[in-house]
Amino acid sequence: MRNDLVGGSDAVDRPTPDPARLRRSYEGAELLETQVPGEPFALFDAWFADVAAAGLPEPNAMILATASADGVPSARTVLLKGYGPGGFRFFTNLTSDKARDLAANPRAALVFPWHAMYRQVRVMGRVEPLTHAENEAYFSTRPYGSQLGAWASRQSTVIAGRDELEARYAELAERWPDPADSTGRAGGEDEGRPGVPRPDFWGGYAVLPESVEFWQGRPDRLHDRLRYRRADTTWVLERLAP
Repeated sequence: MRNDLVGGSDAVDRPTPDPARLRRSYEGAELLETQVPGEPFALFDAWFADVAAAGLPEPNAMILATASADGVPSARTVLLKGYGPGGFRFFTNLTSDKARDLAANPRAALVFPWHAMYRQVRVMGRVEPLTHAENEAYFSTRPYGSQLGAWASRQSTVIAGRDELEARYAELAERWPDPADSTGRAGGEDEGRPGVPRPDFWGGYAVLPESVEFWQGRPDRLHDRLRYRRADTTWVLERLAP
């Protein structure tokens, strides 16, 4: 790839690394069947706490893979907003490409790529939309700017340019002003002003796992892979070859 396409006209010429020569020994701790709980959520909870404590950026970032009705795959990064026996939750525009995929083919795969800790978690399962109450509850916790952004962007549609997006955002800011900008404090003349309502085209999904795999990088590519596979109401723990 030309460097001027990446860094602009002032980019410094430098050699492009050969991906085939990029190697690192994964020195992660062992992951043994005798050390893990009987269900995946407790182990995910422990690993997620480790990632957050280590200060990794965006510890809740996950790759979401979907497929269209005719089997065309698609993947992107989204943010995890909750997890547990009720599934792994995320929110999005309900007219987006991912939402159209899920309407036609309500199954998905997730990957948590915690490279800095030589770990990843893979989740596969069916997907269900969250309820109206769940969508409302989460939307009310979003920052003001993010609430307006949900209205401003018709996700995945083609737009003429960024100016169009910013103009739409400015119109919405006039329609629903931020009380903090007008008074600098809670209450006052803005007390009782309704907040930004949730768009009817915005909501969440839960990926209900049928399998959850925990991958721990080990030396010499002899990685530990433990998979929890759902069998009726229980979980079966299996070791996979790396």
